Amino acid sequence: MNGTPASPDDARPGQDPAAPASVTAVVGLLVLFELMSGFLQTGITPLLPELGEHHGIGDSTLNWIVSVQLLAGAVMVPVFGRLGDLYGHRRMLRLAIAAVAAGSLLVALAPTFPVLLLGRVFQGALVALLPLEIALVRDRLPVEHARRAIARLVGALTLGGLLGAVVMGAAAKAVDSIQLVLLVPALFALLCVPVSFLFIPESVPKAVGRPDWPGAALLGLSLLSLLGGVSRVDHDGWTSAGVLLPLGLFAVLMSLWVRTELRCPAPLVDLRAMKGRGVGRLYLVSFFFGVMYFGSQSPNATFLAADPTTDGYGFGLTALDISLVSLPGAVAALFTSACTALIARRLGYRGTLLAAFGLMAAGFLGLACLHDSVGEMVIAVSVCGAGVGAALGAMPTVIVEATEPQHTGVASALYNNVKTVGGAVSGGVVASLLASHTKPGGTTPYEGGYTAVWLLCAVCGLCAIAAVAGHGRGGRTGSVLGVLGRRRTGWRAATAARRRRAAGSPETSAG
Repeated sequence: MNGTPASPDDARPGQDPAAPASVTAVVGLLVLFELMSGFLQTGITPLLPELGEHHGIGDSTLNWIVSVQLLAGAVMVPVFGRLGDLYGHRRMLRLAIAAVAAGSLLVALAPTFPVLLLGRVFQGALVALLPLEIALVRDRLPVEHARRAIARLVGALTLGGLLGAVVMGAAAKAVDSIQLVLLVPALFALLCVPVSFLFIPESVPKAVGRPDWPGAALLGLSLLSLLGGVSRVDHDGWTSAGVLLPLGLFAVLMSLWVRTELRCPAPLVDLRAMKGRGVGRLYLVSFFFGVMYFGSQSPNATFLAADPTTDGYGFGLTALDISLVSLPGAVAALFTSACTALIARRLGYRGTLLAAFGLMAAGFLGLACLHDSVGEMVIAVSVCGAGVGAALGAMPTVIVEATEPQHTGVASALYNNVKTVGGAVSGGVVASLLASHTKPGGTTPYEGGYTAVWLLCAVCGLCAIAAVAGHGRGGRTGSVLGVLGRRRTGWRAATAARRRRAAGSPETSAG
């Protein structure tokens, strides 16, 4: 991003050659939005125990603070993306930021827990910011400049995530009121609303047609049914009518949604992107990844905050302490994510995924077996973080390479949605596990509830390994086994050639 306008020769078809001269300033504004996005997405995690105390809810119910936002995001990402294609990505970016700001204020000032969850629904627009920004820079900048801009945006999102947990933890230690602490990210989001009206050029709409409102409505209703069913598990159990009926409705609505999307000429989510060399198996891996990535955030925080004298486990950590314990894992994720290309040169991208999910499974197994000291948990969280970073870096590449060329863009968005849904579903499953290990009428789970959650995440890691290994069989693969197999074939060919030369075979003489 050298600050010079794109020349007409460099512009892609449909790109405005008269892009603003101050490209660096424009990208800088988008970087600010991603800093805000990362800050809000991770900043609430160390505050979950205090939010539970403030609203009088148990540890199992706290998972819905994360899950509701993820479910809302799973609907908002395709809706905002499609509307941006039709009416301009800058317009939808402004609406998304305004929704995030309104939701952040609701979360900070919520008098009751349902109002807080409503604010988290509005904050679901956070996950739509990056796709809209990527569409803007790809539309307005030449290819190389756009790639550098996207790298800056992703880096800003990661940096914002690192800062969010630490800054919010420090604010919670300095200020006694949890509502005042939550006003910090709310003010950050409010600042971004007027900034979004400065300098940023509008994209050139290229899509035609109308929004797929039936698809959006069916997707939203199906996810609401899923949320309604899973939310009753911790109270009624998996076999109750209050759980099975909403889950059955979810299955019916999802089948209708799939039929609608396959028949629609301009669908909300182009499910044709799931065609390819076993790519459906990779979306299952994405679901498992979402369960591990999002499902452990709330339990880790509440376990660290538990009082060992009354609960029999935990360390009684403050919000700042929780953020500092989680920081090594975040740094490990940042490092392995940045080094994904280097790792893949040695192992291949599927081999990198196998190693990533192996690290995550090992880390969660370590948490389940060794959580008697903060040091043990820091090591386990760091191992998990290293796996998370490698998986974040490798999954999009593996999915895109397994997808038909005309569907690669849709495939990346679909991967993010499946991962988000996995995280949302994990909220209900984790809540039921913790609730099943809680005293009747109590709110604090037994230690065994947390062990069950970590074992669940470890099992998901093993399932992801099996799915990735199965996907690599028989096709173009970058797995460790594939690399070793190709090397062994090469060694055999070289040995046979040496033997022919030593014997003076006619094949060698002719060569």
